[in-house]
Amino acid sequence: MKFRAPVSKNETYDVTIMDLTYQGMGVAKIDSFPIFVANSLPGEEIVMKVTKVAKTYAFGRVMEWKSKSPDRVEDKDAQYTQTGIAPLQHLAYPAQLEFKQHQIQELFYKVHLNSVEVSPTIGMDKPYGYRNKAQIPVRSVNGQLTTGFYRRNSHDLVPMEDFYIQDPEIDKAIVVVRDILRKYHTAPYNEENHTGVIKTIMVRRGHYSHEMMIVLITRAKKIPMNFEITEEIRKQLPEVKSIIQNVNAAQTNVLMGKEEKILWGSAVIHDTLLGQNFAISADSFYQVNPVQTEKLYELAIKKAGLTGNETVIDAYCGIGTISLAMAQHAKTVYGVEIVDKAIQDAKINAKLNKIHNVKFFTGKAEEQMDKWQHDGLEPAVIVVDPPRKGLAPEFITAATAMTPKKVVYVSCNPSTLVRDVQLFMENGYHVDQPVVPIDQFPQTPHVESVTVLVKD
Repeated sequence: MKFRAPVSKNETYDVTIMDLTYQGMGVAKIDSFPIFVANSLPGEEIVMKVTKVAKTYAFGRVMEWKSKSPDRVEDKDAQYTQTGIAPLQHLAYPAQLEFKQHQIQELFYKVHLNSVEVSPTIGMDKPYGYRNKAQIPVRSVNGQLTTGFYRRNSHDLVPMEDFYIQDPEIDKAIVVVRDILRKYHTAPYNEENHTGVIKTIMVRRGHYSHEMMIVLITRAKKIPMNFEITEEIRKQLPEVKSIIQNVNAAQTNVLMGKEEKILWGSAVIHDTLLGQNFAISADSFYQVNPVQTEKLYELAIKKAGLTGNETVIDAYCGIGTISLAMAQHAKTVYGVEIVDKAIQDAKINAKLNKIHNVKFFTGKAEEQMDKWQHDGLEPAVIVVDPPRKGLAPEFITAATAMTPKKVVYVSCNPSTLVRDVQLFMENGYHVDQPVVPIDQFPQTPHVESVTVLVKD
């Protein structure tokens, strides 16, 4: 017998919101059938209209609130929810921090690791205006070159000038660059026809240095009037130290292409993190919330418990931010990263900071770990900061075979963290309590955390 969902599209229903998903959407249930509703909070009684029905779930929209949560705050701007820039803006900040702690705790409960304790989330004093990097699409709206952000799950550009979670100086710079491109009649990218010149404006700004980089990502190899455009950007934005053109002629969701031209200034800007100097290129991976990153790294160093005599491996080392911070407290640090450009940056950053007890290698983390294991390397501490997909099982096998005293796991995805922790436990490690969440991305559902695994 074919299953029929208990709800129909375009029908309205009275429901009570029971929970929030990890994406920050409210969840209601009708006959145990989940319906996900944006801009709704647990405990709220609402009238909801169903917008989409799938086999095992549906989506709905709030039509009316019969009761509101005490944790609800006024939206700064509906566009921040529509575009997914700040999907939790309607949730009071203390409640956002609780939601993030709860998200991690629930995932441990689901796999019956009830003994794992998750501490309260470390938050920010000012949970907005924190992002030091922006990637803003450029399109034509009503015949005019416009900057903004895509409406969620679409490629419809919503014109915007204030992005709320970005450094306000970056927001101002985007408007300046937009107006200069308008003045010189630069053609915005047309996705359907794959025509036009400029696809995206990227801006990076040092939190401490205030040095700014402007990257014009283009479909075309040449920007008409590029000398005049560059000169005007320099005059109007005195913080700018680097203006770069990145050519990406492909029809793809990948943001940047391989070809880069320095239109003016330096190939990098500089900023400091925990007192160390970092050179940041257009495509460097550099944490976007420097205030919270310092808290994150300080915690990781403290949890590593280094005395100055240890060998440390930093897997997924990027441009060397954690490696160089750890190097001041360890005997030797080995870093590995698959992106060769990042390793080149890491070596430059080691030189910049006159740090000589680090060695960087390009390669897949799991393959390099295997190699180090066969070479007889015996790290006391392994630090991992993997992408959202977490660690490969082969990595965990090689890492635990080296029998480090501690593994410090910096995670940006609670579900892969919990999966990986189980594998470490099978290989003779236990969680050193508690897991500590850190809010790197206020107003969004994302959460970072630090977990320490200790040899049994």
